[in-house]
Amino acid sequence: MEIRRRPPNPSVTVENLEYSIHHDEAKPRNILEKIVWEKEREVKISRQKVSLEKLQTQILSLPNPKKFVDSLRAENKLPAVIAEIKKASPSKGIIRSDFNPTLIAKDYEEGGATCISVLTDTTFFKGGFDVLIEVRKKVKIPLLCKDFILFPYQIYQARASGADAILFIAAILSDQDLIYLNKIASSLELDILVEVHNSIELKRVLSLGIFRLIGINNRDLATFEVDLGTTEKLISEYKDQLSTQDVVLVSESGLFTRADLDRVAKIGANAVLVGESLMRQPDIKSAIRNLIN
Repeated sequence: MEIRRRPPNPSVTVENLEYSIHHDEAKPRNILEKIVWEKEREVKISRQKVSLEKLQTQILSLPNPKKFVDSLRAENKLPAVIAEIKKASPSKGIIRSDFNPTLIAKDYEEGGATCISVLTDTTFFKGGFDVLIEVRKKVKIPLLCKDFILFPYQIYQARASGADAILFIAAILSDQDLIYLNKIASSLELDILVEVHNSIELKRVLSLGIFRLIGINNRDLATFEVDLGTTEKLISEYKDQLSTQDVVLVSESGLFTRADLDRVAKIGANAVLVGESLMRQPDIKSAIRNLIN
């Protein structure tokens, strides 16, 4: 599915005429495209508030990032669990109304999560880099900044806010984008989780040969339906290449029970990213303990 990075030429009102000339493709085709178009505006506002130079200065005083990938590899209870802090989503609306990210983060850590994912998108997921900053103060385990990264500026934002790893979404980034952004993230010692949704995207990412951590999202971007069979299909299809490149595999979306975790681990997933099912639980610490054990 093609995702356009920005809208085409906007509609134009012609002088002395009583109508506008509308562009047929001026509206986003799907939710991911809508998010991408909004992200450019969001980043522009952030640049006006905090310059890139200021972020670079802030980073100089920070400790080295924690080893996100190595932590997943070292986990002796497979699959390792990346627990996600997510207040809302475009498809489900508000997921957790009593949203206290620092308490949730502590529950995740004490409940046995190997790593934590923090949504930093503000418009669609009601997150923010302020959330990431506060979570970093409260927990010792590695943190993933989960956002729709399009620009180098966002990578510096993530590092300055305490992230140890960042997310790249193959559907919204070209091969050249992936290579370029990888160089910047690597220079900041950040690990990278590259997310794919289908065989075409996984083939693209593997052909680059530079990523150690790949996430398979079980959610169809066109229909938003979730199928754990996506993880099974893609791992089976690219098993040899994944093994040769020593990739750590993460299964994402649609994971609710221990049986779900066992299912994807059996086919070769080293880790899972679990968000909504945990965020809806009244007792998050018990929920993640039950999921892991």
